[in-house]
Amino acid sequence: MTTRRVVGAALALVTALVAGCGASADPDAGPAPFAPPRPVGVEDPAVIPTNSAGPAPACDAVASLRPSGSLPAPGAMPAGTTMARIAERGRLVVGVNQNTYLFGYRDAATGEIVGFDVDIAREVAAAIFGDWHGHIQLVATTSAQRIPYLRDKTVDIVANTMTINCDRWRQVNFSSQYYQAGQRLLVPRTSTARSIDDMRGKKVCAASGSTSIQNIAAAASKPVPVSVADWTDCLVLLQQGQVDGISTDDTILAGLMVQDPTTKMVGPTFTSEPYGLAIAQGSEDLVRFVNGVLERIRADGTWAAIYRRWLGSDVPTPPAARYRD
Repeated sequence: MTTRRVVGAALALVTALVAGCGASADPDAGPAPFAPPRPVGVEDPAVIPTNSAGPAPACDAVASLRPSGSLPAPGAMPAGTTMARIAERGRLVVGVNQNTYLFGYRDAATGEIVGFDVDIAREVAAAIFGDWHGHIQLVATTSAQRIPYLRDKTVDIVANTMTINCDRWRQVNFSSQYYQAGQRLLVPRTSTARSIDDMRGKKVCAASGSTSIQNIAAAASKPVPVSVADWTDCLVLLQQGQVDGISTDDTILAGLMVQDPTTKMVGPTFTSEPYGLAIAQGSEDLVRFVNGVLERIRADGTWAAIYRRWLGSDVPTPPAARYRD
């Protein structure tokens, strides 16, 4: 596929340019030794996020809020609702990733952010306005920025491979589940590692603010967690030999494998990662509206079409919605 080759070539070019920055400007001095960026978290494990409030109480994490009857017609949002305020503004503001290939990434050919998550968010915008074109604003958002951006109203929703769990429910609301992933391990093809169990004392990379970095830190084999801003940063560190592996959701790792065919995914999934659209607390009406949109796209084939567009022709049954009320 042309886009995949373009993205892979672009990543290789970025890596080459980063390495080239260490060269001396004085030709008589010879090349200066390249000092690669120091991975965050190797010497300071305190960067691994913890919850000072203690573990969240048990909950049915994927149970969301039931839709409030039929969806209102596009362009006719009920007065006083979050959706009406969004409609008055003229656009839905969505936090998305620009570095997660196939789910949310910047297309090198067009410069636009595209992917599975983006298309799901576009369906929400279309349900409010009738057409998403000109009515959706995508805000590039790292894993660590997802919750802060919702809490300070920078974005209306987050569509960014975000795992639903009980701890996060204490900070934001979630839609019903729209995708099921699981955490695995990515290593160079030359590696003998077969799973996370083989990574004792090895440096394993994940994005800060993700459940993945917490799962690495909690692994029984005691790998060394390395925290960076974005998943492509992990890939560059792996290519430079600064880390021994990358561990996160299989969906994200599949995109990294396309970008670098010298890597391989190994081992079974060792976590369950149900994805939901995150929405600020206090906007429960928007949660119910979004869940109505998700109900529709599961039923009318839109979810399957989005899956087929980005992830392949072997389309699974979309995750069924569960509600707590």
